Amino acid sequence: MKVAIATSDYFVQGETFINRHIEHMFGGQTCVVCGRHNGLNPYDKPLFERRAKLSVPDLIRTPFAMGLGAARHGTSRVPYGDNARALTAFLRDQQADVILSEFGTQAIVLAPLANALGIPIFTYWRGTDASKMLRVKQRVRSYRLMMPRLAGMFSVSQFLLDNLAAHGISHPNAHVVPSGVDIRRFTPGEKTPGSFLAVGRMVEKKAPEITLRAFAEAARGRDAHLTFIGDGPLLDPCKTLAQTLGVAEQITFTGAQPHDIVRQHLHRTEVFLQHSITAKDGNTEGLPTAIQEALASGCITLSTRHAGIPEAVEDGVNGLLVDEWDESGFSRKISDILDMPDRSAMATAARATAEAKFDNAKGLARVEQVISRTIQPA
Repeated sequence: MKVAIATSDYFVQGETFINRHIEHMFGGQTCVVCGRHNGLNPYDKPLFERRAKLSVPDLIRTPFAMGLGAARHGTSRVPYGDNARALTAFLRDQQADVILSEFGTQAIVLAPLANALGIPIFTYWRGTDASKMLRVKQRVRSYRLMMPRLAGMFSVSQFLLDNLAAHGISHPNAHVVPSGVDIRRFTPGEKTPGSFLAVGRMVEKKAPEITLRAFAEAARGRDAHLTFIGDGPLLDPCKTLAQTLGVAEQITFTGAQPHDIVRQHLHRTEVFLQHSITAKDGNTEGLPTAIQEALASGCITLSTRHAGIPEAVEDGVNGLLVDEWDESGFSRKISDILDMPDRSAMATAARATAEAKFDNAKGLARVEQVISRTIQPA
């Protein structure tokens, strides 16, 4: 089975779930169709860049082609002209049996061409594509038009499938398969008492300021330290806030770090913090990979009742949950954790959850099974 993995940007180090598909799906029998290519190809895969420079004839065709795409498919980005012929030649040369689009926003672009070529196409819903994008009427229309063109679809959480269904977007061959984590690499280690960790882009839907203020309120002057891993527009404001709150000595901002460094931090950290919220533009999580990695590493996870997070974190069992924006509640839960005389039961439950629900080897096998049974029924 040869799979063409379609993604927006390649190569992106933090997209571990997509990179795993590219490297391992069906024994590594894959090629890549990307929107943009940054020049890195660590898996040495054949690739096609959709947004490469247009030929002169395609430039002339652009206004008509974009208008036709918007009218027929709900998107102006459907390949056309020389670009469509080049992509067709690539898929035929690679003898692609199936296309797996890693985001719904990519699937709407490729589904018409896939249908024309007789290549089954699946999509994976991961977060923004099934939350923020649903506020755009044209995008909802394009998703609805796409449903009969898909052979099936996957989602990292039931929350996203329910979100899509509420907008009249559903498919009979839909499956929840979390991105998962390599539970053989992400394992519990010797934990540093009082250690807290937050990982992710410093952006609105991660609400790092809430995490910082809540930690300061609960842990100021106590034997506790919080490390933030991640870059983004809210990094510098958070650094200033830590100074203002008088907890700068209890906070470390590392900036963005390689995935292996994140793993090392999780290995020795006791508590993982993620106060996810719904951003003003409607953007939500799907089911954060960082939380799945934290559970696998035996970290007590304190997070919010947001998107698919309650599908992973069971309040009082393997972690703790508060409502979005509940800063005082988040602070109280941090205090509760620090006051726990024994945190081992919750840490053990966290690891057990990851083993049962988020083993990415099992998840990959499940995706392969669905694809195989759909296009090669017994």
